[in-house]
Amino acid sequence: MTETTTRLVNPTPQPDDRLDNAMRPRILADLIGQERVKENLSILIAAARQRGDPLDHVLFYGPPGLGKTTLAHVLANEMGVNIKITSGPAIERAGDLAAILTNLRAGDILFIDEVHRLGRIVEEVLYPAMEDFALDIVIGKGPSARSIRLKLPRFSVIGATTRLALLTAPLRARFGAVYHLDFYDQKAMEAIVIRAARILAVGIESEGVDEIARRGRGTPRVAIRLLRRVRDFAQVRADGVISRSIAQQALDLMNVDPLGLDDMDRRVLITIITKYGGGPVGLNTIAASISEEPDTIMDVVEPYLLQLGFLERTPQGRVATPHAYHHLSLPYKDEDQPQLF
Repeated sequence: MTETTTRLVNPTPQPDDRLDNAMRPRILADLIGQERVKENLSILIAAARQRGDPLDHVLFYGPPGLGKTTLAHVLANEMGVNIKITSGPAIERAGDLAAILTNLRAGDILFIDEVHRLGRIVEEVLYPAMEDFALDIVIGKGPSARSIRLKLPRFSVIGATTRLALLTAPLRARFGAVYHLDFYDQKAMEAIVIRAARILAVGIESEGVDEIARRGRGTPRVAIRLLRRVRDFAQVRADGVISRSIAQQALDLMNVDPLGLDDMDRRVLITIITKYGGGPVGLNTIAASISEEPDTIMDVVEPYLLQLGFLERTPQGRVATPHAYHHLSLPYKDEDQPQLF
């Protein structure tokens, strides 16, 4: 395993997260946070029910761990239909997608995670399926080849991506509803921790809830993972009840600081500040300096640092802000910083 996959605050799914499936809300009313998205989805669902139609095709985008897969399951539950789950990298050939599409029933939902990683040939098969509910198949080769069109039942595609910019324009245009999921605020994170603690039957004080929620990086998946690790600490080192003190001790031991930053986050910031004078510095240079993949830094590390205001993306590269210096207790000299125009 790489360091990235073993990070406690890694927002991408981990093997130990399998228990989190029981914590997933089943209906829209149980969802916490993302109020604007919830309101839009409630209208989408109500309108589809009134017309007796399947849902329009929906695209969710945003950093990992914010509930894109959960929302897909909620939409399926609200519509009372089945959901078929796959991912862009898993559909390698057009025949793989054809097999999935021909097994769908009317109203069913096809959820494609990492939809931006679909191959171009696969996308070409998906276009008429989404638009005309038809599947074009070529039989034979050479001069004797002929194309036939199979009618498909009316179904819905729900796509999820962390990299909206990598989605091709024709595919993006075929989604009738596009929603951005943002990091959760402190109040929503506290409600998520309280709900998860109740499901896990963990004793937790309000100050303990505040501490875990604050270090959860605005990401439900991370907060629930932290809760489970703090529960273990409280069970072994205390009386099993999570107080602020117990949560602080446990999370400090795991190198998760009061804002939810871990070693990799700090290494990225320290590299920019100490090796490159605060920036600007290119993404590939940062990645090479800390022996990580550029995509990992862009998708997993940067979004939260940008949200905190610790990092800026500029045409010249990444720049550490005064807030980052202050958090890391490093001296900041305004005259030393490059002037960006």
